Amino acid sequence: MSRQVPTVPIYGIPFSSMSMEETVEYLIEAIDNKKTTHVITANPIMIMSALDNPDYYRMMRTAELIVPDGAGVVWAASHVGRPVAERVAGFDLMHRLLAFGERRRWKVYLLGTTKDTIETAAEKLQLQYPQVRIVGVRDGFFGPSEDAEVVAQIRAAAPDMLFVARGADTQEPWIAKYKHELGVPLIMGVGGSFDIIAGKLKRAPVLFQRLRLEWFYRLLQEPKRYKRMLALPKFVVKVLRDKDNVTKPRPIP
Repeated sequence: MSRQVPTVPIYGIPFSSMSMEETVEYLIEAIDNKKTTHVITANPIMIMSALDNPDYYRMMRTAELIVPDGAGVVWAASHVGRPVAERVAGFDLMHRLLAFGERRRWKVYLLGTTKDTIETAAEKLQLQYPQVRIVGVRDGFFGPSEDAEVVAQIRAAAPDMLFVARGADTQEPWIAKYKHELGVPLIMGVGGSFDIIAGKLKRAPVLFQRLRLEWFYRLLQEPKRYKRMLALPKFVVKVLRDKDNVTKPRPIP
């Protein structure tokens, strides 16, 4: 693709500095050109995981597009004087792409979470976007021995977009490992989006979003996530301490 993505490096991870509108346009072009594009909607927790785990870091660096989903990423970029255009929330990005997919009758495959949740989410999305063709649905509870079968099913369905919601440790690595075998133009991890669509979780109210407290609202709904959330204050402290080095080049481990 001829268009170059403007990026802001945060600890060596190249975050797109495009606006939501520009991101949608870029991804529409990628789908039209049948260009395999792994989109990571990244947050500070993922950055900290990457800094602690060289394999995860290398995996993130292979993604075709990394967007600043977490408010902490937007803050960090601004704090070090390399601001991004805006937060590009994965939930909103997915809906923007589905809305455009209505015009083109794009095919979509939904993968992840529990069988009940993914099927309910599929039903609701089909009602919301009736011209989008949902060509496959599968829960995310499968192990490495079933990967080949899952990949074959997705290839056979030939979707234009694949949205994946699996565990934090497996979602992006699984996509990175199989993205070229899958043959899908756009593949994006969507975390808890299907739970929200299915009504299992509520999205943070606009006030929480404006105050950059979506993480806190999520924690209130899922207290078991507190250990993962501990990475957030660690990230803030690290950025404050490393201000002059946050955007400097880093060797790939």
